[in-house]
Amino acid sequence: MDHHHEDKNINNTLKDPVCGMAVTEKSEFHEKVNNKTFYFCSERCHIKFKGDPAFYIAKVEEATPEKEPQKKIELNSNNIDTSTIYTCPMHPEIRQNHPGNCPICGMTLEPLLPNLDETDENPELKDFKRRFWYTLPLTIIVIFLAMFGHQLNWFEMKVQSWIELILTLPIVFWAGWPFFVRCWQSILNRSPNMWTLIGIGTGAAFIYSVVGTLAPHVFPASFISMGRVAVYFEATAAIISLTLLGQVLELKARSQTSAAIKSLLGLAPKIARKIHEDGREEDIPLSHVHVGDLLRVRPGEKVPVDGIITEGTSSVDESMLTGEPVPITKRIGDPVIGATMNMNGSLVMRSEKVGSSTVLSQIVQMVAQAQRSKAPMQRMADHVAGWFVMAVIAIAVLTFFGWGIFGPEPSWVYGLINAVAVLIIACPCALGLATPMSIMVATGRGASNGVLFRDAAAIENLRKIDTLIIDKTGTLTEGRPSFDKVIALSGYEENEVLRLAASLDQGSEHPLADAIVRAARERNLSLTSPGSFESGSGIGVKGEINGQQLALGNTALMEQFGISVDTLIPQAEELRAEGASVMYLAVDSKLIGLLAVSDPIKESTPEAVLSLKNSGLRIVMATGDGLTTAKSVGTKLGITEVYGEVKPADKLDLVNKLQKEGRVVAMAGDGINDAPALAQADIGIAMGTGTDVAMNSAQVTLVKGDLRGIEIARSLSEATIKNMKQNLMFAFLYNALGIPLAAGILYPFTGWLLSPMIAALAMSLSSASVIGNALRLRSQK
Repeated sequence: MDHHHEDKNINNTLKDPVCGMAVTEKSEFHEKVNNKTFYFCSERCHIKFKGDPAFYIAKVEEATPEKEPQKKIELNSNNIDTSTIYTCPMHPEIRQNHPGNCPICGMTLEPLLPNLDETDENPELKDFKRRFWYTLPLTIIVIFLAMFGHQLNWFEMKVQSWIELILTLPIVFWAGWPFFVRCWQSILNRSPNMWTLIGIGTGAAFIYSVVGTLAPHVFPASFISMGRVAVYFEATAAIISLTLLGQVLELKARSQTSAAIKSLLGLAPKIARKIHEDGREEDIPLSHVHVGDLLRVRPGEKVPVDGIITEGTSSVDESMLTGEPVPITKRIGDPVIGATMNMNGSLVMRSEKVGSSTVLSQIVQMVAQAQRSKAPMQRMADHVAGWFVMAVIAIAVLTFFGWGIFGPEPSWVYGLINAVAVLIIACPCALGLATPMSIMVATGRGASNGVLFRDAAAIENLRKIDTLIIDKTGTLTEGRPSFDKVIALSGYEENEVLRLAASLDQGSEHPLADAIVRAARERNLSLTSPGSFESGSGIGVKGEINGQQLALGNTALMEQFGISVDTLIPQAEELRAEGASVMYLAVDSKLIGLLAVSDPIKESTPEAVLSLKNSGLRIVMATGDGLTTAKSVGTKLGITEVYGEVKPADKLDLVNKLQKEGRVVAMAGDGINDAPALAQADIGIAMGTGTDVAMNSAQVTLVKGDLRGIEIARSLSEATIKNMKQNLMFAFLYNALGIPLAAGILYPFTGWLLSPMIAALAMSLSSASVIGNALRLRSQK
């Protein structure tokens, strides 16, 4: 989740809502939304915020529940929404805590997250099916009478008009009532949409027919056909029934887009086996698990929450979250992820993250957020759709008067029917659904492959990147380095150098620091807690141990303190040439030794880098490690453009430099020091195995930290945009052909007119076909 913009009354430090960096009110980049001002560290973050303010504002509101309690989205331990928020599939900025219709498009709002406890059918789908099936016999009878009544001669035609009226009343005032309500709401909200067209079209045909039945004398003789005023109850009934059918098909298809989230929600176990202090074991609901609890995980059971193994050894299958098919051996001290499967050994674990803090919950929330975000392409479709409805109404009016004035007798009847056909066939629903459905399916498909998109813009823009900057530690390498050796200068013992370095590194989150601390503990060295500690964000750390000032880091950190490392350069270069990372240790501004740590390259990295290079990407490595070490790793991977000993600001500058050259830049990293560059890049790609800050700053997260996921994400981006363009093309083409046909453009040449019933069927099928095309992404390779 993104860092929020903190209220000054709570915290004097303001934060950029995009990247989480500290900012002040003096920042030249700021934006006022809903009477609240947000401040940004750079123009890039400001632009990203303006591109999708709803996303960042929603994150701010989630982080400050005391201000918007009704909008807070929390997941309980079972990953089920406890405070249901309803939103519109086409307009995700619409959010409320109760069901209803979207004030913009009239579509029924649906829960932001599906609820696994709800086994019943979608209430709206159930209601529309009931309205459709109960009134379908009446519609069939009305259509039959309209088509064959004059031939069967069962009733006088005036009597038949009354029978059709009586049969149509329940269709209009019960089955079709939701459509007229939405039409009226669209008028009140000044937001014309598909229901405006359907309501006006069917309402006009029905009112005309009612007047023709109740007061036929008000019409001229030209309106009389077969002994009665020509009525169109069958058109009204058929349009309502076919629209209901279209809604049923659409709702069924839309329900499939949440399958990915439901499958993720279903991964979590319902109970956990807690070990009490007295050794007693008890099965408890997952919602009763707290941080620090000891839990037993037996063979064949799912890991209940995220935590650390304290006892036992087993193989754990993490494929449901990471896509990695091979079970991973877990030992004491190793982390485990909730919802993964314990294969063969009994484990005791200590819970570290529960409820909405677990990896699974974060994935569910990211997928849900991405599914509801707007792609830049969709904003264009929304803009077009708003004007489109008004244009259709204008065309319908022109059709009515054009036929009435210039058409053959009964000209005004032709005018009314063709105007109704124009209104019905020109439904903008297909246009509005074209991109949201593709985005919803694509985010679900990505999640099942270990790729999380933060928003729709990330999906749309990822395919455009031509340059990829990659961090080394934890991105190209395992991020779980092992200690190599320590070299002490004369007058110092190796164990003392290691002890001091490990004592200082206890306060660091960096993987290299963890390797040093582990090595010291394995040698049973007594560590001292630092009196003060400060991280150099990528170049090292400094602090105070027993009154001595220590600095541990690379050459750049030593240069800051004016410390020469010349005496250890030969040894350092030899170690770096072998791929080791070297850190110098200075006490009270005096160099006393160096420590070397090796971080093996991930098994999947060579294949991933080769695949990315073959796809045409320019690959750049940028790391805080020494240049020699970086080049050693780069040589092994075939990366020729390597930058070593770079600070976070240097990575940021590198991204800026490449962007100014016209490159579309992606940045892949996993650490806090990567966060500014991840936020600045056109696409930030975070390793799911890295820090929360990195993931908060990125648009794409690779759950298992495998760079091969970038190629998967790019392929999915290409397929999704292709699918969206197909949907938009179909929607525009459908309307470009359908409206002139409904207006009667072929009549002078062929004598053929488009029945409003056929228009209603085409309208319903158009929406269903767009959704069906989007669902193809689920099975696309």
